[in-house]
Amino acid sequence: SNSRAKAANAHGRRRPRTSAMASADDQGKASAWERDLRYHAGFGNHVLSEAIEGAVPRDQNSPQHTPYGLFAEQLSGTGFTAPRAVNQRTWLYRLSPSVAQGAHRPVQQPRLVSDFTTGATSAAADQLRWRPPGKPEQPTDFVNGLSTLCGAGSAAAKQGLAIHLYACDAPMLAADRAFLDTDGDLLLVPQQGALRLTTELGRLHVPPGHVAVVPRGVAFAADPECEAGGYCRGYVLEVFEDAHFRLPELGPIGANGLAEPHHFEAPHAWFEDRRCEFTVVAKVCGDLFARAGPFSPFDVAGWHGNYVPYRYDLSRFHPVNTVGVDHPDPSVFTVLTVPGAAPGAPPCVDLAIFPPRWLCAEASFRPPYFHRNCVAEFMGLVRGAYDAKEGFCPGASSLHGVGTPHGPDAATYAAALAEDTSVPRKFDKGLAFMFESRLPLKLAPFAAEGGLLDGDYRACWEGIPRATVPAPAGS
Repeated sequence: SNSRAKAANAHGRRRPRTSAMASADDQGKASAWERDLRYHAGFGNHVLSEAIEGAVPRDQNSPQHTPYGLFAEQLSGTGFTAPRAVNQRTWLYRLSPSVAQGAHRPVQQPRLVSDFTTGATSAAADQLRWRPPGKPEQPTDFVNGLSTLCGAGSAAAKQGLAIHLYACDAPMLAADRAFLDTDGDLLLVPQQGALRLTTELGRLHVPPGHVAVVPRGVAFAADPECEAGGYCRGYVLEVFEDAHFRLPELGPIGANGLAEPHHFEAPHAWFEDRRCEFTVVAKVCGDLFARAGPFSPFDVAGWHGNYVPYRYDLSRFHPVNTVGVDHPDPSVFTVLTVPGAAPGAPPCVDLAIFPPRWLCAEASFRPPYFHRNCVAEFMGLVRGAYDAKEGFCPGASSLHGVGTPHGPDAATYAAALAEDTSVPRKFDKGLAFMFESRLPLKLAPFAAEGGLLDGDYRACWEGIPRATVPAPAGS
């Protein structure tokens, strides 16, 4: 609308900013929306950001008279008395307080599951794989395009997680809709088409090859960026725990490596002063409720704090790999982690990636080894191919539960035995990721009934030869 354009022009002027890892072609293809953005670099920083100079008070958080008559509102991400090292909160300075909204009414989204403690979900002992979700049959936005595959625990207990797929082709902001998840943090992994995220704290452009985190309680609109007639799809990890995503400890690796803190980007403050009938869909204990208000919720003119949404370009990951023998454990590819409840306890969930990297282990089986794990492994493929499976296409998913055997398929096994391991080889065919959780993951109904389950997955291990060994002495 004209009012939105005027607001953006008046309060959201941005200088071009593109990833240092992007090619000249990629920069040339950047949309005007993307080129108009600014970011704050760093992970976990306490940031002050203003769309209007002077919008954030300098001497206190909630003065009697705020600049421009803005409303001071604190958004807490942890309890008030959480230790300072993990305490997260942000002060927002907005045109109207969030409380100035209508009453909530229930809305239905039957494919969304947040309680895995009931009989509606089921355990799985087999190796499972799902095909990518197709284009929605009718215009569908991000919220209505969510489908839960698996998870553990429940949102009401603030324990566990859920893993969803999304497929959408309709915008939210232009339809005056936003989503607010009070159940947990959301980690978004676009696979096809970019997402334009408008959040209360500013805007993020999240193309495939990036991930974004929207913390619990932050309202946002996710708009698909796709060609006419196309659609966007990807993966969502929703974490119900009190703990938030953090960088993994590096231990003997040292001070540098893996995901560098300065490569994470939080949005610069941006707002729109727009009166309209705007609907915010809130997720509370797994149920959805819609509330209508007389203005856009994206009216924060400035903020300061460390509880913020952010994005990360996976091409900036600094992988650590073996330079001698054997394949390393996948933990060396961890980007983000949600720690366990006690120090030293296994993490609730990790995000690991398998990016382009050099394979140089000598006299070794170079693909990921055959494995039975004490944790659950959910895999997805952003682009290209995965180095341990044929037939695992971009947008597909797989689940190997706690104790479920898995490993390279027959074709990969044969090729690995024939490889000349005296010659280093660069794997640059694709980008895969894994959500690894100590929690046994149970299946939502959509996992079996959504039409995406690949019933032929187990056939990939047919043809692996059985070893022939001599008879034991004396037999």
